[in-house]
Amino acid sequence: MAVMAIDQGTTSSRAIIFDEKGTPLAVDQVEHQQIFPQAGWVEHDPVEIARNVREVMGGALARSNLSLTDIKAVGITQQRETTVVWNRHTGMPVYNAIVWQDTRTQAICDELARTVGEDRFRQTTGLPLATYFCGPKVRWILDNVEGARAQAEAGDLLMGTIDTWLIWNGTGGEVHITDPTNASRTLMMDLDTLQWDPELVSAMGIPMSMLPEIRSSSEIYGEIKYPRSMAGVPISGILGDQQAATFGQACLSPGEAKNTYGTGNFLLLNTGTEKVLSQNGLLTTVCYKIGDAAPVYALEGSIAVTGSLIQWLRDNLGLITNAAEIEELARGVEDNGDCYFVPAFSGLFAPYWRGDARGAIVGLTRFINKGHIARAALEAAAFQSREVIEAMQADSGVELTCLKVDGGMVLNELLMQFQADILGVPVVRPQTIETTALGAAYAAGLAVGVYSGEDEMRANWVEGKRWEPQMDAKDRDWLFQRWRQAVTRTFDWVPVGDKGMG
Repeated sequence: MAVMAIDQGTTSSRAIIFDEKGTPLAVDQVEHQQIFPQAGWVEHDPVEIARNVREVMGGALARSNLSLTDIKAVGITQQRETTVVWNRHTGMPVYNAIVWQDTRTQAICDELARTVGEDRFRQTTGLPLATYFCGPKVRWILDNVEGARAQAEAGDLLMGTIDTWLIWNGTGGEVHITDPTNASRTLMMDLDTLQWDPELVSAMGIPMSMLPEIRSSSEIYGEIKYPRSMAGVPISGILGDQQAATFGQACLSPGEAKNTYGTGNFLLLNTGTEKVLSQNGLLTTVCYKIGDAAPVYALEGSIAVTGSLIQWLRDNLGLITNAAEIEELARGVEDNGDCYFVPAFSGLFAPYWRGDARGAIVGLTRFINKGHIARAALEAAAFQSREVIEAMQADSGVELTCLKVDGGMVLNELLMQFQADILGVPVVRPQTIETTALGAAYAAGLAVGVYSGEDEMRANWVEGKRWEPQMDAKDRDWLFQRWRQAVTRTFDWVPVGDKGMG
């Protein structure tokens, strides 16, 4: 028995097939275009993404030694807040997908803060009014794409995050759904009822007819029609990417946390069936909801730019030719040379939520070389993670004793050692690092009986490597103090009303 997971990420789409022990058997991956129409705007072509997902599904099956009858279910995880609006009759998007990093909706968020109030959104949804989230992106499309609002009010348009878009396409337009982990990222879902809040939807200026039905994270939603190579397999799991990684890391008890190092960094702390509203710049979100069981909540710290900074050094500056080179380059120097790279390319997320910030390299002298810049870029991921962890500890009262990590950057051993050093606690990488896809596979497999429950998921988790802190506490505090000083240099760069803000 096996389960296929679709991991639709910010830079690529993957399909991974897992067996009943959670071991990856086959994978296929295709990158998609990154579209930057102007400063602060980030878009994807949703048609390209849907096409790529169909391709990798067929590719992963072909690369495996399995037949279609061996695949018992498909689970989907994806870049959560990225938003698509499309015509329900033609199936065509009315605009490109607006990506989670995009900051064009700042003016809409400011307006909502004035008319509805920041507290109304936070108390109901667990979220601050920020450009990160889905609802304002839909509003922007309706306000700025010719004819879109009239179509929406006539009932012709649908909206969704990428999970919704893929399921709608994969089922031939028969199923328009999402799950609470993704719905909780819209600024429109009530965290207590796990249903759309009509008042907030109305305030957002979005017709209710556009919204998908909210189902659990693990149940049978429908069967695949496309690609035809996968026809008949049930789709039975949906988790937003960070919730999927938390699930795949078996962080199933209150107080357990994971940090994913991908395009950005995302740290989630399981708070159990109790929602904890943050006082320190974090998000309250749904961690997962399995079938009819009570929802499990989490505190989340979202960091916009970590892995994508390495991509930027490769693609925009030509400092490296591939991501793996960054570690070798950084190891060529003893330390960062008192140079700090704050990658606020599209503002700062947790714990600051500063849409006006922009990136800066601080502390440049003639001594600094490309090795120092490479090291500063890696260290930025670790520094930002510590900021989020400190906020998380303040909210939860739980002291971190160990950090479980996953994502592409955890193969960088220099970064992992520095992360342990700057935190002062061990960092642990699991044997299977594909935890995001694995979480989606678990959610799908639970619904069809491939996996029996939480005990089996815990048993499948195996430690791969551990890094113990080696840095003196005095040095740790000094470096972090300098980092925080560097962060302040990025504030107030974009004036209110500037085109980079919306």
